[in-house]
Amino acid sequence: MQTSFFYLLVLLIASIILIILLTTKYKVPAFFALLIACFVMGIGSLMPVAEIISVVKLGFGNIMQSLGLVIVLGTTLGVLLEYSGSTHTMAGYILKKAGDRHASFAMSITGFIVGMPIFCDSGYIVLNGLNQTLAKRTATSVVAMSVSLATGLYSVHCLIPPHPGAATAAGVIGTDFGRLIVYGIIVAIPGMLAGHWWAKHFSKSITDIQADTNTAHFQPLQTSVALAFLPVLVPIILIAMRSFLSLDANTGVGWQKILLAAGDPVIALSIGIVLAFLGTKWTRKAVAKLLQDSVEKAGSILVIIGAGGAFGAVLAATKTGNHFSEVMPLASMGILFPFLLTSVLKTAQGSSTVAIITAASIVQPLLPALALTSENGRLLCMLSMGAGSMMISHANDAYFWVIARFSGIDLKTMLRCYSVATIFMGLITLAMVYVLSFLLHH
Repeated sequence: MQTSFFYLLVLLIASIILIILLTTKYKVPAFFALLIACFVMGIGSLMPVAEIISVVKLGFGNIMQSLGLVIVLGTTLGVLLEYSGSTHTMAGYILKKAGDRHASFAMSITGFIVGMPIFCDSGYIVLNGLNQTLAKRTATSVVAMSVSLATGLYSVHCLIPPHPGAATAAGVIGTDFGRLIVYGIIVAIPGMLAGHWWAKHFSKSITDIQADTNTAHFQPLQTSVALAFLPVLVPIILIAMRSFLSLDANTGVGWQKILLAAGDPVIALSIGIVLAFLGTKWTRKAVAKLLQDSVEKAGSILVIIGAGGAFGAVLAATKTGNHFSEVMPLASMGILFPFLLTSVLKTAQGSSTVAIITAASIVQPLLPALALTSENGRLLCMLSMGAGSMMISHANDAYFWVIARFSGIDLKTMLRCYSVATIFMGLITLAMVYVLSFLLHH
């Protein structure tokens, strides 16, 4: 049966509202919310149940095939860096170079670098004790320090792989990981600076809270500065270099073939894991537990990613994209449409990961109508969705409460400082994407 555009639009909106309600009001895990939305969308489009199940399995499997190993290895690298104390070593080095006068800016940079392989909530928890101690020692505002650290971590979490939202959306949209990492870092820097600027500006207008130096926090092992940075920087450099080599595996000289192989995200992250083991004394028991923790942590992320892929497959099967492209003037919106869609999803349901995965599933069939089918177009689409997934972080975002709880900042101050900072971050990052679009097309 042929379904109308209006009917499919209502059905899509209903599916999105269902995801939001299930995950926020009824606290249903995102995996089940997305899976239920698959069946609502499929049955509403008059697809046979057997066909819906087949499409869901296919979409789930395709995402696992392309991203499963990347997510598991990226999660493992982050866990090892936390345990080894590399995050504290990197933070200490950056603070030493920046000096006490620029302590909040140093925490912002620390968050940016540490946040590349580590999820923002984990990174904040690990670095919070150091953050509180430095706020006390340098007589710097706890709000400025905490929000600077938080936004530094958040800026890369929303934009670059191996973070699950960005990685999954890149797989759905068809964006090269290496180029996304390079350009993602470029547009994330102004976003980080915007977050830091607002944190510092806002903190001048309030009576600051007292730093809690008794906060229980992770006690790191010892590792050298060089060995702390290597597991973060080497995989990023390898993946980026591979993307800018215009070769395939059967051409080029020996070193080029080696670089192509080493730059594969799976190999590059594996190299990062090996480097994370250097310079620290590990016990067999600790390694076994850390690897087990990594797999368990990755598992909860993988099922969400798989369900997002399944939802995208159902949308593709219902030809939703074709209907949108025939009726709406999407070509005139370009990269603004992915940004707005992701922003609405993020603000409504709280999770940047769920927002960008859901948005990617909706946007992918619309790429021709948005005139974003080229390699650069897909890259810009990804970056605009990353910018959208930054805003607005508020009380329905788990990361919001991690910051509030560990920093001791009250709800009103969090909304006025951190939530407003995420608005600036999203808008500034989008502006940078527009500047990048001009440079890439000229």
